Amino acid sequence: MRRYLTRLMSVLLVLALTVSVAKYTAEESLTAKATAIDKVKDNINALNNQINHLNQNIENMEEKQDILEEEMEDLNSEIINTMTSIGLKEEEIAEKEVEIEDKESDIEDTAEQYEASKAQAEQQFEDMVVRLRKMYENGEESGLNLLLSGAGLGDMLNRMDFVESIYAYDRGKQEEYVNTQNLVLELWNQLEVEKLNLETDKTNLEADRAALESQREELNGLLARKKQQSANYDAEIKKAKQEASVAKAKLKQEQQELKKLQAAGGGKNAANGTYTTDYNSIIDGASGSELGKQVAKYACQFVGNPYVPGGTSLTNGADCSGFTYRVYSDFGYSLPRTSTEQRSAGKGVAYSEAQPGDLICYSGHVALYIGGGKIVHASTQKTGIKIGNAEYRTILAVRRIV
Repeated sequence: MRRYLTRLMSVLLVLALTVSVAKYTAEESLTAKATAIDKVKDNINALNNQINHLNQNIENMEEKQDILEEEMEDLNSEIINTMTSIGLKEEEIAEKEVEIEDKESDIEDTAEQYEASKAQAEQQFEDMVVRLRKMYENGEESGLNLLLSGAGLGDMLNRMDFVESIYAYDRGKQEEYVNTQNLVLELWNQLEVEKLNLETDKTNLEADRAALESQREELNGLLARKKQQSANYDAEIKKAKQEASVAKAKLKQEQQELKKLQAAGGGKNAANGTYTTDYNSIIDGASGSELGKQVAKYACQFVGNPYVPGGTSLTNGADCSGFTYRVYSDFGYSLPRTSTEQRSAGKGVAYSEAQPGDLICYSGHVALYIGGGKIVHASTQKTGIKIGNAEYRTILAVRRIV
């Protein structure tokens, strides 16, 4: 009996120990499982933070690159305008050269006329002197012969009157030739002055052309630097997207691991889809005139349409100033065509007082304010007409048109 009780106690002890060990093992397993889940969750949070950080960097770089694209579009337009101005200057210079050649030809002709009139006047003077000398030399003898021949004093006086008339005629012709000579000389001097003025104009035009060519070189250099900056952003964006892609792949693995560890279901993945904003509600919620809000709503209809340098079509494509020009044109308002000119249109207001429909002017760029710190504008050929933040660039002026 005692042996039986001893054996029973041993069995019960073994059973107690087994249950205790099993319970401890189960608790340890649960603890380990919970620790693994927490670790996976920590990894998921870290990866989400990394992805969000990378996406934020990508967004910032893409926004900066968009600004560069706008600036490059503006520079391209400036370069085209500068080249056009250079072409016009060259045409003006060519016209001046033709005018100078014509003026030189006129000067040569006038010089010949001057020499001819001068020679004619000198010849007339010499002929007159010869005639007067002969009349003077023969005067006394002729007068004596007239008296001795009985012709009388009257006849002699008549002859003297005739001589005097010849002298007066010669003198008149001499004065006429001298006057002609003076007129031709005056014309010659005038032509020389005009030629000098033309040469001065040509020199000024050449200086203007040189300045424009220097400006074009400066613009080309600036454009090249911005293209390099854009290329650098391309490389950085590409690298960041690759890192984000790797992080997303790791996140997917961790999420799958979490599903395995959790008894039911998995963790929720953050939505990566796009969403749209009701910009009409932003416009309606802003203060301002009803007409300005109508302009803003009308402009937002064309978001997504292309950017076309020099264009003014809201559907087929427009550049920044062409977009605002056409929007307001459809409401019966005539704006200047370029962004620089539009900076002086309407009435200036502070940005803090901006209302839907106001023009937001930047360096070489213009947009249309819709309220809530947002603008609609023809941005770049890459992005087209889009909605953006008004303060993404330095604001130079806000102009109220309506």
